[in-house]
Amino acid sequence: MSRIKEIENRLVHAKYKLTTPRRLIMEILLENEGEHLTAEDIHNRLRDKGYQVGLATVYRTLELFCELGILARLNFEDASSYYELEENDQHHHHLICLSCSKIIEFSDELLEDFMESIEKKYGFEVTDHKIKYLGYCSDCSN
Repeated sequence: MSRIKEIENRLVHAKYKLTTPRRLIMEILLENEGEHLTAEDIHNRLRDKGYQVGLATVYRTLELFCELGILARLNFEDASSYYELEENDQHHHHLICLSCSKIIEFSDELLEDFMESIEKKYGFEVTDHKIKYLGYCSDCSN
């Protein structure tokens, strides 16, 4: 089943339709999978393709997709919200360059083991965690 069809099924199940603007926004997200886009980035890419979708529509659609678990909203060191497709089976973290704002995703078994040790040691059930490291990418540190 295609990603768009999966998303359409989620929308229909939640009593929403996959309208043309929603489909166009999802296509931009799928075309740029692995990138962290702001609402403004998505709006600009739609406009560059000749589509006229209002910025408010982009924001509302992104919020809906977050509520339905289709997207994850990420907030880093600037005031912007970034969006990425939610991957339920792939938990990852982020390295954020303080110079060029590059965002690098990574996952690490050690961090997962650390989380399990927290649960055992403190009797605390961890339901989610988000880790971000701030520093300088290889391009900026040279």
